[in-house]
Formats: sequence, structure tokens, C-alpha cells
Amino acid sequence: MYGSIPVIANDDSLALYLKEIKKFPLLSKEEEVDLANKLNQEGDADSAHRLVTSHLRLVAKISMGYKGYGLPLSDLIAEGNIGLMQSVKKFDPDKGFRLATYAIWWIKAAIQEYVLRSWSLVKMGTTANQKKLFFNLRKVKNNIKAIEDGDLKPEQISIIAENLGVTETDVVNMNRRLGGDSSLNTHISNESDGEWQDFLVDDKQDQETALVINDEMDKRKKLLYQSLDCLNDREKSIFISRRIDEDPKTLEELSQEFGISRERVRQIENKSFDKIRGFINRAN
Repeated sequence: MYGSIPVIANDDSLALYLKEIKKFPLLSKEEEVDLANKLNQEGDADSAHRLVTSHLRLVAKISMGYKGYGLPLSDLIAEGNIGLMQSVKKFDPDKGFRLATYAIWWIKAAIQEYVLRSWSLVKMGTTANQKKLFFNLRKVKNNIKAIEDGDLKPEQISIIAENLGVTETDVVNMNRRLGGDSSLNTHISNESDGEWQDFLVDDKQDQETALVINDEMDKRKKLLYQSLDCLNDREKSIFISRRIDEDPKTLEELSQEFGISRERVRQIENKSFDKIRGFINRAN
């Protein structure tokens, strides 16, 4: 459907790939609408190809933001490109959004799913807050000046746990996984005899249970993505900004963005949630 697009074989070929994708011209709004209509109405493969290739630079830019997870950038870009293709399939220009605005969410979702799948040590999907911890730990550490390598100080752990709504044990576990291997017998501080292993809890699931849970989570995520189609553009934007994004926007931010009151934003958020819950209940 999409024709040939440049492939990034490995990180060594990154510079060549970035040079190659810059050859594809960006589209005007009018061109984008025309191509999307041809794709939706006629299944035109050339239109799909032009929509995808004109946004490959967007995927590369977003992928750069996930380099810190120790995964090949070539793989991050490849996964992001899959998300881009999915967004092109579902893009409806009549709703008024540019493709880039719509595609960003699909690209990030695809990359984040790949990151989570690849990090086998992460407890996948037990809570939304744990996913938020995974993708925001580095930023919060920078905010509180905890930028040195190695284990966090107890007071830093407490601050991060409170900010992200997780337990202190979750923070310790995640920081160690993202920060590399070091001895569990390291003392918490020079003033303490306690060791970091004292914070760790063996909560591993057996392999069969883990497979069942992961399969169930995959089904729920797919159902959630499908359920978003039952919302109009404003409802979808507000719901994603409040309930899905790793950095949720405040009611005040959204009230200014849409020119409505904070209470109206809250009502739309709750209405959208009810719609999605109804969709999911009917599908189960």
C-alpha cells in the first residue's frame, strides 16, 4: 500500500537515512487534504506513499526523544514509522486537523509500546502510574537535580514517588533498571547501614501468569485505541490530553486552548470517559 520507503538498517546508517528522508518534500494543507481524500475514496497507493514519506522526519524527531532507554535508534524509528502508517490509514482530513497533529499520538504510542516490550524487567502495564514512571523518571530526576549516575538518595526517592503517584519501591526498582547494573549491597548513604536490596521486593510472576496478563493488556490497549473513534475531535483531544498522555495537561491549560471554562473541560473529559467505557463494555 505504501510503496517503497527508506529503511534504516542500523544506527551506523542513521546519517544516511536522515539525509535520504530530507529529499521528500513537505506538503501544504491543500495537498495533504487532496492526497488523503484520494487515499480514502480510491485507495490510491501513491497518495499513501506521499503522505507517509512527507512525515518521516517527524518520526525521526520523536524517536530521538527515546534514545535514553538504551535501544537502537534504528528500531525506534522503524516502530515509529509503523505508527505513522497506522495514522495515515485512519486520517480523516474533514475533521480539520493536519496529519502531523493526528500522527504524533500514533507514533508515540507505537514507540512506547516497543520500549515497554523490549524492557523485559519492567512490570508491564500493572498501572498507568508505573508506565508514567517509566517514561518520566529521567525528567523528574533532572527537575530535582538528581542527575548523577547511581542510586537515588532516600529524600529524592520520596519526592519522585509523590510526584508520580507510585511507591518508593517502584522508584528504586525503575531507577536501577534504567540506570544499569550496580551492586544491591551498596549502602543507601554513608550515614546508614541499610542497603538498597532492603528496598527491593521479589514480586515476580510465574511465566504462565505473566503471559496471560500481557495478552490481556494487549487486548485492552487495542480496544482503547478503537474506542477513541467514538469521540469527536474535541472530546478525543481532551481525553488524550487528560487521561493518556504521559504529561497530562491541566484543566486550565485546556480551557485556554479551546476557549471554554475549566468546568466545561471537566464535563467533556467525563463525558468522553463515559463514551469510551460504554464502547468497551459493549465490546466485551
